[in-house]
Amino acid sequence: PAGRAVPAPRRLFFRRRGRATAPAGVGLVDSLWSSRDAAASVARYGARGVGADLALRVYSARLLGGDPRLVQHGGGNSSVKTTLPDLTGDSVAAMCVKGSGHDMASIEPEGFPAMRLDAVRPLAALESLSDEDMVNAQRRSLLDSTAPNPSVEALLHAFLPHKFIDHTHAWAVLALTDQPDGAARAAEVYGGRAAVVPYVMPGFALAKAAMAAHAAHPDAEGLILLKHGLFAFGDSAEEAYERMIGLVSLAEERIAAARRGAPAARARNTQAPQGRAAEIAPVLRGLAAGAHRDGPRRWLLDHRVTPEILAYVGGDEAARYAQTGVVTPDHAIRTKGRPLLAPAPDGDPERFRARARGAFESFAREYRAYFARHNGRRGAAKTELDPAPRVILVPGVGLFGLGKSLRDARIAADLAEATVRVVSDAEALGRFESIGEDDLFDIEYWSLEQAKLGKAAEPPLGRRAVVVTGGAGVIGRACVSAFAKAGAAVAAFDLDRDMAAAVEGAALGVACDVTSPDSVRAAFDEVCERFGGVDIAVSNAGAAWQGRIGEVDDAVLRESFELNFFAHQTVARNAVRIMRAQGTGGALLFNASKQALDPGRDFGPYGLPKAATLALSRQYALDYGRDGIRANAVNADRIRSGLLTGETVAARAAARGVSEDDYMRGNLLGREVLARDAAQAFVHLALAPKTTGAVLTVDGGNLAAAPR
Repeated sequence: PAGRAVPAPRRLFFRRRGRATAPAGVGLVDSLWSSRDAAASVARYGARGVGADLALRVYSARLLGGDPRLVQHGGGNSSVKTTLPDLTGDSVAAMCVKGSGHDMASIEPEGFPAMRLDAVRPLAALESLSDEDMVNAQRRSLLDSTAPNPSVEALLHAFLPHKFIDHTHAWAVLALTDQPDGAARAAEVYGGRAAVVPYVMPGFALAKAAMAAHAAHPDAEGLILLKHGLFAFGDSAEEAYERMIGLVSLAEERIAAARRGAPAARARNTQAPQGRAAEIAPVLRGLAAGAHRDGPRRWLLDHRVTPEILAYVGGDEAARYAQTGVVTPDHAIRTKGRPLLAPAPDGDPERFRARARGAFESFAREYRAYFARHNGRRGAAKTELDPAPRVILVPGVGLFGLGKSLRDARIAADLAEATVRVVSDAEALGRFESIGEDDLFDIEYWSLEQAKLGKAAEPPLGRRAVVVTGGAGVIGRACVSAFAKAGAAVAAFDLDRDMAAAVEGAALGVACDVTSPDSVRAAFDEVCERFGGVDIAVSNAGAAWQGRIGEVDDAVLRESFELNFFAHQTVARNAVRIMRAQGTGGALLFNASKQALDPGRDFGPYGLPKAATLALSRQYALDYGRDGIRANAVNADRIRSGLLTGETVAARAAARGVSEDDYMRGNLLGREVLARDAAQAFVHLALAPKTTGAVLTVDGGNLAAAPR
């Protein structure tokens, strides 16, 4: 299908031993426990001084965390009760529990802070406990004061008696229990194997409710937390893990039966025309940027499209089920309470823009009204978050995740895909129902959940999407690295995709022949599908031809103009097309070379198109300044690259009667200019919001090449 296929690690489907295969499109979670691997984990971590209990805790937690149908992006948690030495060397009863925000797929022993059980278990006698007091009590119980914060559900683990406890947000269990009659469905499927806990906000209250449910069903293998997830426990890591898989399997089997008997989904616009996502993504990105209360703020987008997603976003009742709420409260901080449902494109770009703008304005109004309804309801007033959506659904096109970084956009898109699966399964069983709006607000604005997102200052070029042509060349590689270090999402264009993708700092490698308008258009479309648009285009690709201008063959001159002038025009034209669709401005940056101002003897075939490119940059500055698009050039000289090889340096040094080192330092500062110096000049111009039509010289000092 059009758009980006979902990478394999995000969709892992297994066949459980001894079970029938599922219907098409329904994946079965398999038991992946391996006694050999478990023993290897004990040996590996034991060599680092980690006990067997914690080593097995890490092993089975990673098994669960590695399957997105069970755990996604920092969700879920796990614990083990064991015995550890305190500072005096005395053995104390302790619990190692997943640290808040740690990812179970890659967690290490250090991600399990150890808590003294005798410091937290007495809290179960309290009737209530504030979040602040809970966090303080948990930190005071730590054996190591420098350890990460324990999970917000650490007390739930502590109050239960079992040695190993696992918690997941299994898709199948959510589909079964995200129903108006979820408790009855859970009781029917699980009987006495799992106790049912009504929805309670995570924290102390949930810990108490879980403890009560377990006390009423002491022989249960786990707890079903309605509209939240699943707990499983056991005396060993293997027992807890296998119970988790077994409980999830029961829900999967019920869904599979419902799927077999369900009528085919009714959907419209399920075919995504090639390139449509690339055309509308910049429009959506620009509209999302304008939704921030403090002025435009860019977002990066991640597009997803599969037949299942197309059926979901194009379903006749999408306006109902897609707007009902989150499938588990853990998603709210990443996706908000609901996605924006955009209009279906109809072939008229301006009509789509107008209708999409209306959808964004409506989304923002409704979000502000939602905030006003609930702010201050439980004490201190909150600060309203931005009203921009984190997920956009587009009939006929798919879905987009939005984030301040590519990672955040991909997380939002991953969770949106999980929502598609869970809601689709829930609708096959009955009717999807989420938590109530008041509960949703409490989760979205819960300080303990917001803390997972972090408060680090954004990098200078964060939220920007950058294209660098000639990205696998010497200057191109330096530019990719410099822009990535400044926080941008960078796409490297080069003739060889693999070489472009291998460039350090490149988030995307794209095969592109800049002398082919079709290739350039396709490359920019790919960036739009992967990043949502383009903010900065570094038109860097080039090559040098030599010859006396009155004697050089016309074919050589035309070939040089194709790469060193017309390619820059093609790149700039495509970048401007996208920037204007976004409506948030942008920056065109041209590699002009000192030849544009100080032509070299017998170097006309290279210098003439470079001079034209410098003029081109100024023309773009003139013609598109009112669109907020800046155009600037870098005038660099004597950089060891594909244009200035070792052989060329030797020849030029010999012609001047100097050493190669003296030739490379032949400037006013007496210092060799490096590729990273030119790259920093490009970054500097990208960060200069009121500079356009300029040329920045990077040559160590050469007054003959300075603009007059």
